[in-house]
Amino acid sequence: MSIASVLTGNSQRLPSDTSSETSDPLNLQDDEGWDDVSPDDGDDTRITCLWNDTVLPDIPRFLSHCREEHGYDMVTICRELGVTAGLDFYGTIRLINYIRSEVKTGNTKPDVSEQNKTAWVEDERYLRPALEDDALLFSVDEILEAGKETTKKGAESGDPVEDVSSARRVAELEEELQRVQSQFTDYRLTVKKTLEERLEEPSSSAQPASAPIPKPTKDGRLPHQEDDSHYFTSYAYNDIHETMLKDEIRTASYRDFIYLNKALFRGKTVLDIGCGTGILSLFCARAGATRVIAVDNSDIIDKCRENVFENGLQGVITCLRGKVEEVHLPVPKVDIIVSEWMGYCLLYEAMLDSVLWARDRYLVQGGLMVPSCTTIHLAPVADPEYIAEHVDFWRDVYGFKMSSMMKDIEKDILIRHLSPDHIVGSSTEILHLDLHTATVEDLTFSHPFTITMTRDVDTLDAWTLWFDTFFSTSPAVAVPRGTHAEEWSQKEDASKVGFTTGPGGVETHWRQGVLLVDHGKDEARAMTKGAKVQGVIGYRKREANERELDVDMRWEGGGGEDEGKGTAEGKGKWEKKQMWCMR
Repeated sequence: MSIASVLTGNSQRLPSDTSSETSDPLNLQDDEGWDDVSPDDGDDTRITCLWNDTVLPDIPRFLSHCREEHGYDMVTICRELGVTAGLDFYGTIRLINYIRSEVKTGNTKPDVSEQNKTAWVEDERYLRPALEDDALLFSVDEILEAGKETTKKGAESGDPVEDVSSARRVAELEEELQRVQSQFTDYRLTVKKTLEERLEEPSSSAQPASAPIPKPTKDGRLPHQEDDSHYFTSYAYNDIHETMLKDEIRTASYRDFIYLNKALFRGKTVLDIGCGTGILSLFCARAGATRVIAVDNSDIIDKCRENVFENGLQGVITCLRGKVEEVHLPVPKVDIIVSEWMGYCLLYEAMLDSVLWARDRYLVQGGLMVPSCTTIHLAPVADPEYIAEHVDFWRDVYGFKMSSMMKDIEKDILIRHLSPDHIVGSSTEILHLDLHTATVEDLTFSHPFTITMTRDVDTLDAWTLWFDTFFSTSPAVAVPRGTHAEEWSQKEDASKVGFTTGPGGVETHWRQGVLLVDHGKDEARAMTKGAKVQGVIGYRKREANERELDVDMRWEGGGGEDEGKGTAEGKGKWEKKQMWCMR
């Protein structure tokens, strides 16, 4: 929220989670109406007294007036509340609006002591101006700066008032030191326990000094290797997180579900797996979670920890470095698991394995998974322009043949955003995962499918894969099979949020997986509207690296609106088989 939007009351807010609550200015559903508004820069600033209609020409005379006429030293009170109650810029705005509101009701001596801080210091109502066009709100920085100057002069002169503030600050720092020392002791004990457990493992002494070089199997594949350090290293840099955060379909869907359902998170313990910058943890903390545990195995966790402290949420969010299977959580169970684990074609990177492990280990009975369901969809594609530009291009490069560049060109899964015009048949759901009940075994699968061509094409150029994601408020609220995210996500129902990564939706950073068809030496087969294509598609982890993905498919076609005509000038039924990989 911009400062000026607070001062002018010009902000958009999400609906609150209960009908009895007022609008919450911390909800950021819509950026429209959030433009910064700057006060006029003229020299005619006139500040109205907090207690009556007296108008003062500037901040120094306003502060003097408050002190001499009303016995209210605003600088000292703001400074001391800054030490004892954490009063900051927004807190000072709340303080000003609280005093004006109380005076309007007839209370000329509002209680702004530390003991009464809960009446206003966290109340979002007092972010809205109590006095229209209140120039004082645009001068908060001057009040806070005056406090700093007073503190500096008091320290130089030995002012006893400052000694009291300093003593409070020392006490606060001593308390913080004790807390950090306690955390360090717990950490040291955890490290010691982990080392002892590893030393006691029977296999530890049997490991060779260096691992043998892996040899290819008979089919030319490399055996599985456990080292996935490169995977975690790739998430240590800003670029990938900037891309994901700027994906508004992705990030706003999580935000909306969490903010629109604050009652689900209030007072709960949340586990955020693969937390990255900590954005989901911050959402949960702001929604009212009592404790959030953010886990990540990349160096980004250090920046996440800084983000948490910068937003003053270190009392709620705990950041842990490591794989969720290996770290020691400070709690035995959690109420909610939140994670953005989805990869290209949904299962690339195999992060869901860790999320399901954590669910079985830490989630309480009846706990909530966020998101709660995902589905994968398959559809046929015709895109002759792409084939001409990126495949047939190698047939004639400035008058030279470069057919060697076309070898295995159809083997890799491409990541592209397709226009709906490229989809030439019905789509079909090939995987339905309820995250409350799914198992790791479900992630390796073969699924039969049937699609119907929706228009005539000269040839089938590719298949495309995408996924939909669903959020629900309870494990009991199941997503019916065959449901599309567009149908599930209803703006009038806060309990149902979802998004699609398909060609018909807004482009996301996942886009779609495109599987080019290798026609080889086969003659192109025209396909007619109404033709049925049947087959089986399979997903499995690559043997060389389980975070990579193999997709295989066998399909056959023939017929159409006139079954006897076939799909290629009456040549009858045909069958194809192909495998793709994502590395």
